[in-house]
Amino acid sequence: MCAACGIPTHLADAEALAPTEAQPAAPPSEAHPVPAAAEAQPAAPPPPRFAALRNRDCRPYLFGAALAMMADNIEHVITYWVLWQTFHSPALTGFQVISHWVPFLLLSMWFGSLADRYDCRRIIQAAQVLFMAVSATWGVLFLTHSLHMWEACVLLVLHGLAGSLWGPGEQLMLHDFVGPGELPSAVRLNATFRSLGVLFGPVVGSALLLGLGPTAGIFANIAFYLPLTLFLFRTRFTGHTRDRHSRPRVGVLESVRVLREIGANRTLVSMIILGGLGSFFVGSSLQSSMPIFAHDLGAGSAGTAYGVLLFANGAGGVVGGIVLEATGWVKPHVPAAVLSTAVYGLTSLSFALTGSYPLALGLLLVGGVANLASMSIGQTVVQLIAPAADRGRVLGVYAMSANGLRAGSGFTVGLLGAAIGVHTSLGFSAGALCVGTAAAGLHALRGRRRTTTADAG
Repeated sequence: MCAACGIPTHLADAEALAPTEAQPAAPPSEAHPVPAAAEAQPAAPPPPRFAALRNRDCRPYLFGAALAMMADNIEHVITYWVLWQTFHSPALTGFQVISHWVPFLLLSMWFGSLADRYDCRRIIQAAQVLFMAVSATWGVLFLTHSLHMWEACVLLVLHGLAGSLWGPGEQLMLHDFVGPGELPSAVRLNATFRSLGVLFGPVVGSALLLGLGPTAGIFANIAFYLPLTLFLFRTRFTGHTRDRHSRPRVGVLESVRVLREIGANRTLVSMIILGGLGSFFVGSSLQSSMPIFAHDLGAGSAGTAYGVLLFANGAGGVVGGIVLEATGWVKPHVPAAVLSTAVYGLTSLSFALTGSYPLALGLLLVGGVANLASMSIGQTVVQLIAPAADRGRVLGVYAMSANGLRAGSGFTVGLLGAAIGVHTSLGFSAGALCVGTAAAGLHALRGRRRTTTADAG
């Protein structure tokens, strides 16, 4: 039985049997054992805790990705402050969210096609160079006091494009670094390190803004993108060194074929739906609405109490990633993804309804753990069962749902909250997330039962 999807007839793809540096290749007759032989072999020992950090190739990538994600958030802190001080435009504030996530929605599958076809090192470096170019352009415009709204809109879109270009190649690199056996650790730790970047980005960004000013601060931010960019010149991994297949061409017909194959796989469909549900119904709106919740909980819209709420919202992901990696309590399979998504929905619903500040902090922490577990498990399952030749495209579709639909949370919580109140809108949205999660879980369960019945017949 596949540990990822729980389908008895699902077998690991050929690259799972690829030789490692410490193990020579098997003879041709042993390279593709039949299922009966595979079942007769003893189960492989579980990977050690923090396996990806023990990998000397993956470890510097994780640290570099954390710094790059921190730089991403530093840029948000500095530029959003300058844009508000310059234009005082609520419409531009909304466009900041839209421009960041819509490129994921529209282009992730095409960027996944590029990752399937080309060297992922160069794709990620292109994304990092684009990040740096955007930061440098912001700095020049700040320095010359020549910033116009249309220029700001263009730069915000380019920043979003860089993030969506980075995503699929990043996941293929993780798979290439560690292989299928340690992939859950790599995906989980990558999500944890990115959460660290999200958590400390506002802190470092505020320090740069106050200590150096927006112009010098945005120029200094460029340095945080360099470690990952330079490391990718040194590593021999390309995202494809374990490939045993021809690389597909980039084209519309290939993308349509992959979409059809995804639609026929209930497990993939369920994981993609789960990722999209959390993004669409809660997504980024919880953090942007935090001043309202802080005020209603008696903490005020500013000060230490408000900052602690924000910190708890991000710290849950970091704490959760470390705890899950250290204990191995949650395995990367469909029931765990469904359960963790349901917990995220329930904690969000409870947070919307509670009037207790300490309870709200606890709910944010637990919700952060559940959200990280849901996203990392879903991404791992998708990676493990996606066809090797189309992994980038499949991950692109997952990114369209799990990241691109975050733009929708501005409507489900933000705009709806303006009409009926943020507490009520978040409550309805979290309830819809719970119902949708139950439906996605039933969809996956029916697929497993059908496969088991067909296999028994």
